[in-house]
Amino acid sequence: QVQLVESGGGLVQAGDSLRLSCAASGRTFSDYSMAWFRQAPGKEREFVAAHTWRLKNTYYADSVKGRFTISRDNAKNTVSLQMNSLKPEDTAVYYCAASKRYYFSHYSRDYDSWGQGTQVTVSS
Repeated sequence: QVQLVESGGGLVQAGDSLRLSCAASGRTFSDYSMAWFRQAPGKEREFVAAHTWRLKNTYYADSVKGRFTISRDNAKNTVSLQMNSLKPEDTAVYYCAASKRYYFSHYSRDYDSWGQGTQVTVSS
């Protein structure tokens, strides 16, 4: 497994941008598909974005498509989530996750390693 540590969360206003980062250690980072999930108070954890390691494809939830961008730097063992045009409904704890699977999955159960989460709060 890899160890994951997120950073970059904070309090912003609607329409602002924020960039989350996730630093990985412990295993060969390039062999993992990476994803971001989020969990708002009282709600289930939901998929946000993913990047698969073999085909290097990216996937997004419909709610963030066109606003969020996932990227990874295998040389630095990091994955980032650029969030633009933030909305109050984007408020949640954001989690970085890693999976050995080469195919895309939006199910949290398919991810083997998780970070501790970073809070993103968007005020209206």
